[in-house]
Amino acid sequence: MLRRNYPSFREVVAKGELVRVAGAHDALGGVLAEQAGFNAVWSSSLEVSAARCLPDASVLTMTEYLEAAANMQKALGIPVIADCDTGYGNNLNVAHMVHEYEAAGITAVCMEDKLFPKLNSFAGGDQTLLSTEDFCSKIRVTKQAQRTEEFFVVARTEALINGMGIDVALERAYAYVDAGADAVLIHSKSKTKDEVEEFLERWDGRRPVVIVPTTYPDWHADDIAKAGVSVVIYANQGLRATVSSLRSTFESIQRHGDSTALEESIAPVKEVFGLQQLQAWQALEAV
Repeated sequence: MLRRNYPSFREVVAKGELVRVAGAHDALGGVLAEQAGFNAVWSSSLEVSAARCLPDASVLTMTEYLEAAANMQKALGIPVIADCDTGYGNNLNVAHMVHEYEAAGITAVCMEDKLFPKLNSFAGGDQTLLSTEDFCSKIRVTKQAQRTEEFFVVARTEALINGMGIDVALERAYAYVDAGADAVLIHSKSKTKDEVEEFLERWDGRRPVVIVPTTYPDWHADDIAKAGVSVVIYANQGLRATVSSLRSTFESIQRHGDSTALEESIAPVKEVFGLQQLQAWQALEAV
């Protein structure tokens, strides 16, 4: 068994309460999410790519995404669920992905049913899906490749993103569960929750359902739970807040010629030391 000092994602989901997950791209963002009370952290391919000023279009390699997720997990007392896009290639790549992520202490991965290379769901461009059977094959490989029973695989269908409709989304989700998926993620870019809500009303509850309410942000967590959702991922709000905050901060310094106007609203250096656990590291010198 892999050693860790944090619960597995499976253990968190098994509690039966709505699991709230925050997207991040580095350990600092993950720690801030944990401090805010989130139950898990989403190692977002969009955020990790954006942190490199690169598109979320399978440009980075599995190794680069893995490094980001592993660095987060090492700093956290809550589990990381890794956004692994399409599994980084064919069935062999998927098996390698599972081995590497599990060895790094990641207890959950999410894989989507689009063709490799994939493009971010909210970007204009090709959103063609892999055939249902081919994606089921990938899921079967993930379950065969895992070394611990606790490893958790989320199968994400992009049927609604592709415009295929609720019926196809349900057909695919049921097939993915039958192939061994531990949960399904139903993704939508609709401006309302209606199609996701319909999916939930028709879902038979055989596995947990995960949602990402990026384009329908007004759905309250309490109502999300009542609708039958097990996991809600706020996948990119932290990244977007960072962009706005850094832009405002840097523009203020340039405009005023100093940082005086900002000092009351930005974290003191002492707080940064706290996030770095500086005192604990300094204490090692006295051992």
